[in-house]
Amino acid sequence: MHGEQVTTIAAPEWADQQLDKFISLTDLVTSPDRGGRHHRGSSDEIVVQFVLVEPIFDRLIPGWRDALEMTMNLANRQWVSHRTQALRAKAVLASQEEIREKLGDSAPHMTAAALHPWAWEGARSLWQSGHFREAVTAAARKVNAETQNKLNRRDASETKLFQDALSTNAPLVGHPRLRIVADDGSDTYKGTQRGVMAFAEGCYAAIRNPNSHEDGLPELPEHEALEQLSAFSVLARWIDRATVEIAV
Repeated sequence: MHGEQVTTIAAPEWADQQLDKFISLTDLVTSPDRGGRHHRGSSDEIVVQFVLVEPIFDRLIPGWRDALEMTMNLANRQWVSHRTQALRAKAVLASQEEIREKLGDSAPHMTAAALHPWAWEGARSLWQSGHFREAVTAAARKVNAETQNKLNRRDASETKLFQDALSTNAPLVGHPRLRIVADDGSDTYKGTQRGVMAFAEGCYAAIRNPNSHEDGLPELPEHEALEQLSAFSVLARWIDRATVEIAV
């Protein structure tokens, strides 16, 4: 699978169990009562189980659908071909576990669903359909909209909104401020405000704008999109926890 990325499974034991069940159901057995060979499970049982193993195939063996089309020559051998893909998936899953065991890979794993809700809920539907670049853009819009809601503002958005909201200046009428940490006048307070402002500017200038304004760009690899989505998650968490200071 040169050039293809294989996604790690978060619950390998569960995935292995589902693959085993599918393999068992699609095993060909001989029945004197029915005559000839047939699958061990009924058509309904196989279809129901395939709903569970299909996303496992997607994670472990990219391109499995193309391989399936090449081997499905006869309709009555449909599930035999799917069974072959299940065996492939088990082999990939086993190799991942062996590599982790032998090399002691203790790197943390992260899923998009664990990100801040402003980032993930904005991106969810597009992400699940494989539109990763658009998903990141949708997350950026969601974070912007939630920030506007928190500040009760519609007159500014994105970079200008964050620059104004994170200013260390005192709030003005119509210009409330977001305080990431308490304003005690310290260098820590000032540095935090400047840092989050610069981070927000970078998210929108270097991630959101290129993703949404340049047509014809190739789709983002999933891992790169997750990195970009994570940036908006970090920003969302800061903004969500910040206190609003208004002019009095």
